[in-house]
Amino acid sequence: MTPEVTCEDILASINSGIIATDVDGKIVYINPRALNILELGSTAVINLDFQRLIPEAGKRIRQCLQSGKTCTGQYVPRGNRKMVIDIAPLKVGGEIKGTLAILHHLDDFVEALRYSDEYLKLYRQLDAIFKGSSDGLWIHDSTGKIININTVSEMINGVRARDVIGRSIYDLVDEGVFEGVVTPEVLKTKRQSSTLSYIKKTGKRVLVTGTPILDEDGNVSLIVSNERDLTHWNAVQEELEQRRRIAEKYKDEFEELSLLASWQQEIVAESKEMQQVLRVGMKLARMGASNILLQGESGTGKGLLAKFIHDNGNRKVKPFIQINCAALPESLLEAELFGYEKGAFTGAREEGKIGLFELAHEGTLFLDEIGDLPLGVQAKLLKYLDDQEILPLGGIRRKKVDCCVIAATNQDLDGLTRQGRFRQDLFFRLNTFMIHIPALRQRSVDIVKMAEFFLDIYNREYQVQRRITAKALRQLQAYPFPGNVRELQNIMRKAVVLSENDVLDDFLADSIGAGDKTPGRKTEFPEDPSYPIRLQDKVQALEKKILSDAFKRFRSTRKVAQNLGTSQSSVMRKMKKYHLG
Repeated sequence: MTPEVTCEDILASINSGIIATDVDGKIVYINPRALNILELGSTAVINLDFQRLIPEAGKRIRQCLQSGKTCTGQYVPRGNRKMVIDIAPLKVGGEIKGTLAILHHLDDFVEALRYSDEYLKLYRQLDAIFKGSSDGLWIHDSTGKIININTVSEMINGVRARDVIGRSIYDLVDEGVFEGVVTPEVLKTKRQSSTLSYIKKTGKRVLVTGTPILDEDGNVSLIVSNERDLTHWNAVQEELEQRRRIAEKYKDEFEELSLLASWQQEIVAESKEMQQVLRVGMKLARMGASNILLQGESGTGKGLLAKFIHDNGNRKVKPFIQINCAALPESLLEAELFGYEKGAFTGAREEGKIGLFELAHEGTLFLDEIGDLPLGVQAKLLKYLDDQEILPLGGIRRKKVDCCVIAATNQDLDGLTRQGRFRQDLFFRLNTFMIHIPALRQRSVDIVKMAEFFLDIYNREYQVQRRITAKALRQLQAYPFPGNVRELQNIMRKAVVLSENDVLDDFLADSIGAGDKTPGRKTEFPEDPSYPIRLQDKVQALEKKILSDAFKRFRSTRKVAQNLGTSQSSVMRKMKKYHLG
């Protein structure tokens, strides 16, 4: 007769460990597999408190008895062997009579999971993340034993994974393999911690960030350290900064060109000389520069350039005040500039007067014809430029004034300084930023555009339709304009108003002397002996006349070149320059 199979036989044959407790948590049954897992040799654990046998799970036993709920998957380390415990209430007739703890070897789970599709998929994903990270990664447990490091960490630290895995992080720190370890701080605070480190072996600067992995009881079970190579990031940051500076430069240049384009509706600057003048003026305006000196012959547009600098700077919403220093005597000029207090002098207004410096506060003061400024006023101007304070006539208290000072002159201030007519220290103070505006004859390419500009203005102003031909424009270009832009403007206005014909050629020719054929009359230069004539201008005028006469005679650039002893290309270039042929 076959013996009956008992529950005891079944429980003893199960591959999982089974421990039963009563309502007090005392062990009432344990199967052989549980004894094997716990490495116990006998059943002497009967009536032993479960918490004494497995302290890590004692808390869960009590919770299960109190709540009647099942607790699954608790990880419990047991020396070199690790296990997972499931705890369920043991009920009889619906009443809790104890608990049933089922023990599994973790190795059994892992071995089974290794062959499952989900495990393999998850493993490959995690391995790809770990190896593919652009940062160095290394992992160790709460005792400091290194579990793994990735390839990037090997390169950053100059080590091989097989040489460090399984070793203590503390030993490797002592040997100088790792530096800047955050493990003690992470274990102490149980929070993420970072530090900067320099790896001597590879010469890299590294940001190390340690992140704790906590178990169910809130204790640190693992630490994942992230290493970021700042050597690389600093290079990237430097490159980005360089690109930002280049982009900013292009942005500034674009804005500058846009502003120049809008101002060229008022300032004609076709020539490269005038374009450079506007560029320098724009740079000074945007930098908020002061003590600017504008030099150039009378009529070149120094006042317009001063207004251009003011309107493109950060003071553009504040006043632009200008005064001609040659227009007033010294006594009135000083009072006009610095103001005066009540009763400062005979004839003074009873309430006193605010000077132009105060009116220009936070704005711009334009001092035209600065070369004619009296020496006494020069001293007070120098004092202001030194400390930004003025003293009104008759006053005893200085006033703080903040304004941009722009001065202009058509005189040689350096020469006036040597003659003792202009203070050298004031000249040096004003000459911090100097802009020279070339004479109109030195930028003949601007004459055509300027003539068309003024023609358009006066046609609209006087409601007429005057026009000029290319021939007349060439004649204007050949004229030296001793009065510069002001003279050209006056000639165009007079021509538009007084000409009997819509075509202004004859009127303009008479105005500049181009139609006067009296023998011996020279039209290339003004009659005024005080007007400065440059050798270069004289040579160019003579060269132009020689070429013109030669072309009228030979009618061929090749023959002109042969007779003048030069190359044909040179003749063609010069004829184009002088608008001949």
